[in-house]
Amino acid sequence: MQDEGKYKSARYAAGLMLAAAVLMVTVSAAGQQTYVTRFDAFVGYSFLDSPHVSLFENGMQAQVGVRPTTWVSLGFDYSISTGDLTLTPPLLTPKLQAELGALLGPAAAGLSVGAHSRTQTFAGGPQFAYRHFKTVTLFVRPSCGIIKELATAQPVGALATGVVGALEQQGLLAPSGQKSDWTPFYGFGYGIDFLVGHHFGLRVQSDLVHDHLFDDLLKDGRWTTRFSVGPLFNFGKNIVKSK
Repeated sequence: MQDEGKYKSARYAAGLMLAAAVLMVTVSAAGQQTYVTRFDAFVGYSFLDSPHVSLFENGMQAQVGVRPTTWVSLGFDYSISTGDLTLTPPLLTPKLQAELGALLGPAAAGLSVGAHSRTQTFAGGPQFAYRHFKTVTLFVRPSCGIIKELATAQPVGALATGVVGALEQQGLLAPSGQKSDWTPFYGFGYGIDFLVGHHFGLRVQSDLVHDHLFDDLLKDGRWTTRFSVGPLFNFGKNIVKSK
């Protein structure tokens, strides 16, 4: 219950930050930006929230981009985060649910197996900017790439330990209780850059993506929200064309 409260607090804080960002946009000085650098880079705190499997991960996100024009960037995005998740029988494939029911009987309904997760994401593509405000840049992007996850089972109790052992015998888990998978993801992202001079700023951003990791173990895909905040560095020549 304490962890659940902590996760809700983090999501609530992220929502407040985005709301504050929108408010700041409304009071920002209007006027086209007259200085836009060719390159940018970002690194900051990030969290991933996957409620379907009760997974909340803390980590970092990094981005680099090049701007062919003032309104579009092409770049690469990477994030890594860690956290804990909980698996229950309803999350498993119908085949595994039937096997657990035959093996455990009514006890299968109360089964819960914890695991530690390390997740990495790799993405690339365009990002579209709106520079109507002098000190604030709004942006949106498609969010497509590859997600890789390493999960390590952390069973508690004889029942959960026995189930993990059975999964290892079926080859669904490595002998160490680990399972690794990677798969494409798709979704969209958006955010705000608060500019402090020509070469520095604060970026607040979020993505909502869908994937289906471990499809031989889990029956459904999941939606994941990623939120990040941190410093933005702009460098290179000014690409705004003088009129």
